[in-house]
Amino acid sequence: MRKFSTSDLDRRKAEIIKKSVGIDYNEYENAGVGFNYEGLMSNTGYSFDIVQAIQKTNMVGNTPLVELSNLTEYARKFSKKGYGARIFLKDEAANLSGSFKARRAAVSVKKAKDLGYKGVIAATSGNYGAAVAALAAKHGLKCIIVQECFDSNNLAQPEILEKARACEAYGAEVIQLSVGPELFYIFLQLLDETGYFNASLYSPYGIMGIETLGYEIAEDMKLNEDRLPDIVICTNAGGGNLTGTARGLRRAGADQTKVYGASVDLQGLHMASDDDFNRKSFTTGHTGFGLPFAINPDRSDVPRSAARPMRYMDRYFTVNQGSVFFITEALAILEGMERGPAGNTSLAVAFKLAQTMPKDQIIVVQETEYSGAGKHHQPQLSFAKKNGIELLFGNPLDEIPGKTIVFPKSANDIKIKEVPLDRIRKSYLKKYLNEDISDEDMVFFSEELNVPKDKVQALIEEVKHERT
Repeated sequence: MRKFSTSDLDRRKAEIIKKSVGIDYNEYENAGVGFNYEGLMSNTGYSFDIVQAIQKTNMVGNTPLVELSNLTEYARKFSKKGYGARIFLKDEAANLSGSFKARRAAVSVKKAKDLGYKGVIAATSGNYGAAVAALAAKHGLKCIIVQECFDSNNLAQPEILEKARACEAYGAEVIQLSVGPELFYIFLQLLDETGYFNASLYSPYGIMGIETLGYEIAEDMKLNEDRLPDIVICTNAGGGNLTGTARGLRRAGADQTKVYGASVDLQGLHMASDDDFNRKSFTTGHTGFGLPFAINPDRSDVPRSAARPMRYMDRYFTVNQGSVFFITEALAILEGMERGPAGNTSLAVAFKLAQTMPKDQIIVVQETEYSGAGKHHQPQLSFAKKNGIELLFGNPLDEIPGKTIVFPKSANDIKIKEVPLDRIRKSYLKKYLNEDISDEDMVFFSEELNVPKDKVQALIEEVKHERT
């Protein structure tokens, strides 16, 4: 690559992104602070039926919805009489490349092929890289994956290295970078120099690919249980997983199904900090992504993110690292399913919530991911110990991210915490206090934050009062 100028890339960023995504985002901007979200979402050029066909052709989708009968019975041991909701799991590890991210990649890569791009690029340290690489291989496209991988001591987490291995196995070129702003500029430079398609996690193509997941959950439930689930829990990071699943549920008529977010509690660790980068044992599905992207969805690699989790989230829970590792082992031992940690974040929350729900209710964990040498929790824990993290048994709420990992002594000790959505909503609105907010803006905020306009106004007044 040629030597790049950050100022030049900043100046040309909008031009580069427009050329690499095939979308003119300016067409959807409102006069004020908002934009036409549904207009943007309709810009994929693919109907829902076509998306389903694209995924079917590429060995993606129609994954099993499995009832976790043994885990449900385990939860009922800690429930009062008549309680302990049935727990189901959508086994997304059955997708090509082993995660739900293949749904997003299938649509994005097909769009790149249809538009005549010679290759695709994605900036990701996670499962999405493997998904893009696998789908690019099927379509005969070149693929570059840019990873934020190392700290300044050239140390990388086992999970990130495993995902790099998977990308390379599918024929992708993997560019590994140290933590910091370098990733964004290298990504822009590669898009500019190669002319490849930006297979962004946050484009309408990617989110529409996830809609099939929510749709399948609802349709499978109607077919097998003659009803819809009461709750669907989504592991929340950048927000696309929850957004697409919720939209798919609504598409299938599951308007009354509640959609909850779940993240690993890593509050106190800064994701862009060199010192903190390897002091976390989860590379995704944690609050380091979940909260910033809920508060400011447009911090992504496109001007307007199609992942807008606050539009669809009914409640939001966090769980500690030790509890997720505990439930990962419980799933393997009780159900014979060895799966990676991301989906098990939601499973840990579902296990605890199920104990508070009547036995005839249904809670669905909407994804699993494949497990591999680096993704398994044992190498993650070994890496944590080498980085000075203390491993303990005790109260999970005593865990200090970056210093300790606390395992529950039994499943009865698993604890979860609820994140008040109004706290996120107020943080979202703080950015706009100095703006001249119009009636159109208030409609946008109402849709963005999933509350009536009068509630938006009340939250704005609360933020102003808290600032004085």
